[in-house]
Amino acid sequence: MSKPPTSPYAIDDTRRGSSVGRKIGITLFSIVAAVVVLALVAVGFLTYTVQRSFPQLSGELAVPGLDDDVTVQRDVLGIPTITADSAHDLFFAQGFVHAQDRFFEMDFRRHVTSGRLSELFGESQLETDMFLRTLGWRAIAEQEVEALSETERAYYDAYADGVNAYLADNDGADASFEYAVLGLQNPDYEIEPWTPADSVAWLKAMAWDLRSNIEDETERGVIAADFTQAQMDELYPAYPFDRNPVIVPKLSTVPAVGTVPDLDDTAADSETAPETEADAATSSIEWSEVEGVVAAVSELVGGAGEGVGSNSWVVSGAHTASGMPLLANDPHLGASLPSVWHQIQLKCAERTEACPFDVAGFGFAGMPGVIIGHNDRVAWGFTNLTTDVTDLYLEKIEGDSYWYDGALEPLEERTETLKVAGGDDVELVIRSTANGPIVSGLTADFTAIADEPATGETDEVATPTDAPAGDYAVSLRWTALEPGTTASAIFALNTARDFDDFRGAAALFDVPAQNLIYADVDGNIGYQTPGRLPLRGAGDGSMPQPGWDPAYAWRGFIPFEELPVAYNPKDGYIVTANNAIVGADYAHFLTRDWDYGWRAARIEELIQRKIAEGPITADDLRKIQADNSSFIGMRLAAAYLDITTGHDKTDTALDLLREWDGQNAPDSEAAAYANVLWDTLAANVFVDGRENPAPLTDQGRLFLVVDQLLDTPDSEWWVNQDLGVSGMNDMLKRSAIDARERLTELQGDNPARWNWGGLHALPLVSDTFGSSGIEPIEWLFNRGPVPVGGGSSLVNATGWSLGGDFATETVPSMRMVIDLGDFDESGWNHLTGASGHTFHTNYTDQTETWQRVELTPWAYTSEAVDASTTDTLVLTPGG
Repeated sequence: MSKPPTSPYAIDDTRRGSSVGRKIGITLFSIVAAVVVLALVAVGFLTYTVQRSFPQLSGELAVPGLDDDVTVQRDVLGIPTITADSAHDLFFAQGFVHAQDRFFEMDFRRHVTSGRLSELFGESQLETDMFLRTLGWRAIAEQEVEALSETERAYYDAYADGVNAYLADNDGADASFEYAVLGLQNPDYEIEPWTPADSVAWLKAMAWDLRSNIEDETERGVIAADFTQAQMDELYPAYPFDRNPVIVPKLSTVPAVGTVPDLDDTAADSETAPETEADAATSSIEWSEVEGVVAAVSELVGGAGEGVGSNSWVVSGAHTASGMPLLANDPHLGASLPSVWHQIQLKCAERTEACPFDVAGFGFAGMPGVIIGHNDRVAWGFTNLTTDVTDLYLEKIEGDSYWYDGALEPLEERTETLKVAGGDDVELVIRSTANGPIVSGLTADFTAIADEPATGETDEVATPTDAPAGDYAVSLRWTALEPGTTASAIFALNTARDFDDFRGAAALFDVPAQNLIYADVDGNIGYQTPGRLPLRGAGDGSMPQPGWDPAYAWRGFIPFEELPVAYNPKDGYIVTANNAIVGADYAHFLTRDWDYGWRAARIEELIQRKIAEGPITADDLRKIQADNSSFIGMRLAAAYLDITTGHDKTDTALDLLREWDGQNAPDSEAAAYANVLWDTLAANVFVDGRENPAPLTDQGRLFLVVDQLLDTPDSEWWVNQDLGVSGMNDMLKRSAIDARERLTELQGDNPARWNWGGLHALPLVSDTFGSSGIEPIEWLFNRGPVPVGGGSSLVNATGWSLGGDFATETVPSMRMVIDLGDFDESGWNHLTGASGHTFHTNYTDQTETWQRVELTPWAYTSEAVDASTTDTLVLTPGG
């Protein structure tokens, strides 16, 4: 039978399958293409939105408010050198450049310092705002601005005008990408004009970050009821003066500030012999300063976590290859992105009395001037003084009054309104006594002290027995809660010509209290204690004090001419690393909570070795900054020499310690085990079944505590009934086994794969949106983690918290080495980069160099700056 003829309209099943498949393919392709197009559009829009705030770096830009042209030269790292004909234009341009690079950071900071974060981020920030409003940083800053001299006020006004000139043409996402993200949550937010008080208030934030021992006082107050005085003394031992150095072992006799003729009026004598030192003990000295709300505030202003401190040292030309001084500094602060520092040079085209600036160094975005650095004659560096400038007071409250000196006094009260993005306003009543604002009820720790009060005024820490009637509260006395003069000190430092000028600037630098080191082109080196340091009454401030008893009130402040000073010491070097400033026989009480001096001792050891080997170079000082030697690691290695656990894998790990060089190098497997062992041992010894166990904060303190315990095998601290451990050897064995198991969980069973750098890596987290909880947004701003070496209380001070995940929290926020023989031979670096704009070339372009503890050349002279310039922007008077 023949087939019927095929209709031309009949469907071929084979062709139909192919056609359907083709249609599906076309459809899928269309969907994918559409998704890709949308993705490309989204990427393009995102790229445009990100890049629209990148600053103009080259060409000319008309800016209303300038008097004359200003030149802004930038190198490949985006570091600006600003040259202007007048001080007004110089600081105007600095404000403009800071706003170009970092305005969102500046805006965020002023909301922090004024207790207005809720206006940005909503009710989640209310507790932080309430605490900051209670402290009143912004109000104090406004008083300090009003007290500025006419000239200094003009500098701050010019700076603010420069910021606002930038904002006039750059609003919202044009100013920074963060405003585009903020608009998703808070679309009604509007940027306010910048004011001088916005600048000055940041000094309060830095003072809080470097406030020294308030955590120690709080910890002692919280745990005091659970420990005897003898146990407290063991947990908080005195500074080891017999083994670690002090900054000024001999006090120098120098003329009183202001009695030395100005350098410009007399010929400088570079051959002047060093001043005679006086023995501190015998001479009659003639003097010719994130847990809870507190942790949250600390994170916001830079982080006062484990390891906050600093190193600085200066070496006389008698020991250097150039024959001139070398000065090194690396302040240790909480890791932040962008870095807390902004590098800059401010240069008057011709240095005159009206325009006296030729200064370069590290400053803060939002602040005019340079904080740390050098001018054409003088270099200086800072480390935290670690003196006690905060005290907690127990108060007795009845209604609207408090007890003081046997009588009821009315509480000072003020009410402030907190505006909340997306929510209702909140009224806050702030109460204060003669001792300061009441802070209990605002944070868990301060409230705990009020709930279970204890003082250290008796042999046994106990609840006060002479307290009047009423409810307990806790108030805070802090030097930064009174108007000061640091806002003026910055300009005095920037224009200092000699040691007398430097000391005059130090006299103004009241908060934060810092060690100031000095060197000049005449070959002199020096040190000055600045700051407003309290003269106390009956107590030493180490524990909460009875606020109702005026015997415990502050009596004023140590006169500046009685503060420690050193000038051209005979050893030819000065080291500061937050260690004790002077011996125990110094006339005034400074603190009982020094850093315990491990970094200072190691730096001195390395300097002395370099001196013995021959002339010291700038690179020698950089290598000292990179030193990873671990005191506690070597101490544990020695303690475990003769110990075996009976567990083969643990004993193999302990063998690593016996071959270790004691350096916390990032690629070291021995360092990884040593630090996990230290962390585990500390927790096993000090964390027990108490409601408030001994705190694991301040590793430098615990270095000394454990060092002493290792010489006391019968100490009760080696007994931990919760772990079933009854003695030192049992504790050491148990901790070695536990540490091996912990490290196996973290980095695997093969010791060859262990490394300290990966375990101790630094996450670079944006201060604002980096912890938003929204991964795509966090990805936009965060970087890292970055493997690093070092550790807490090491010279390369990358701090981490015991009992945590070993991640780096605090860092050498910047490093510099200044060569007074040739400023262009100096080097500098900081954690991230000049720009605060995510994805900008200069956002984190210094991180890799920082990670390797390397420095980049620091161009200072006009010739060197010209040679390194990659972009030049000329700001011209506009409008």
